[in-house]
Amino acid sequence: MNAPFQETRLIDDFSYRQQASIGQCWQYVSDTVMGGISQGFARHESVNGRHALLLAGNVSLENNGGFIQAALDLEVAGKLLDASAAEGIAVSICGDGRSYALNLRTADTERPWQSYRCTIDTESHWQTRYLPFASFIPHRIEQALNPQILRRIGLIAIGSPGPARVAISRIALYGQGKS
Repeated sequence: MNAPFQETRLIDDFSYRQQASIGQCWQYVSDTVMGGISQGFARHESVNGRHALLLAGNVSLENNGGFIQAALDLEVAGKLLDASAAEGIAVSICGDGRSYALNLRTADTERPWQSYRCTIDTESHWQTRYLPFASFIPHRIEQALNPQILRRIGLIAIGSPGPARVAISRIALYGQGKS
């Protein structure tokens, strides 16, 4: 996007290895929780000169599987993240040329398979992508995304079998910058 944007709230810049900037810890999740056989990991490391969270592994569609994910709970001290003043999410991402997704979950996503997804194409160098909330498509849920009740965010390799390698070095809410 060519419009000037500014960060309105940092979610994580990966400068702290034990927890995200908002105080929670990233977690690795795969389809093995439902019988799949995808394997991988999510860990903090340096990627192309930046502190980052690396999600890597092998995605398999066998046994009704098909994903690996790094997820972060956005609920802090019992409060959901109210992102209603923001326009979307800015993410600095570096990958292997494949497409990945950023998933959002809200208080409305009651089932584990429900989310709001935005696909991100990656390149082998760092790029900052601005993902407006309107670009997050409801997945197995009918309610529209309500950014006032964000509960979880995830970086996910899903649906495409084979090796996966993607990293994020910064993730934040953004709004319209001043001209």
